[in-house]
Amino acid sequence: MAPPTAIPETFARAVSGLRSATCRPEIVLEEVGAPQRLAPYGFALSAGVHRDDDEVATGRLILLHDPAGHEAWQGTLRLVTYVTADLEVDLAADPLLPGVGWTWLTDALEAHGARYRAAGGTITQTLSTRFGELAGPPAAGDIEIRASWTPLGENLTAHLMAWCTLLASTAGLPPPGVTALADRRPAGAA
Repeated sequence: MAPPTAIPETFARAVSGLRSATCRPEIVLEEVGAPQRLAPYGFALSAGVHRDDDEVATGRLILLHDPAGHEAWQGTLRLVTYVTADLEVDLAADPLLPGVGWTWLTDALEAHGARYRAAGGTITQTLSTRFGELAGPPAAGDIEIRASWTPLGENLTAHLMAWCTLLASTAGLPPPGVTALADRRPAGAA
């Protein structure tokens, strides 16, 4: 559905809040095209999370706005996210991982004072083993977090900061200001 020509104030303020916040340096944000058929207005950001020069997680945050409101959203604005990260196999196989992944989101929203309602989502953990021509590492794991929630209020800065915290948690980054120590054991030491 094509958006009308005039952008509603509610949507403009919400986009401004998303554009005004900055994440930690390991997280690179970029504006990307938003899905066109989910709501009359949309805005989207993509993120790449880097650790030691490797991209270890990616994500997308989409802001949807329907001035008429949406019953399932319980409001006129909706934030939708998709985050994925590679994990060590033992962590990816942990049966508690989905609950922990959901807590990463809800704790981040709470820690940043992001008020919301109608949150829902899925956490998927995957283990993959390659064979034949695709043979490689013995196994690989990943996590996917798909979630959405309705922000309360139009300033979405706290929601973006919470999303950046979710990305950092999913990627296994240490908290801001904390430096992970390198493993200094000699080769072959247990």
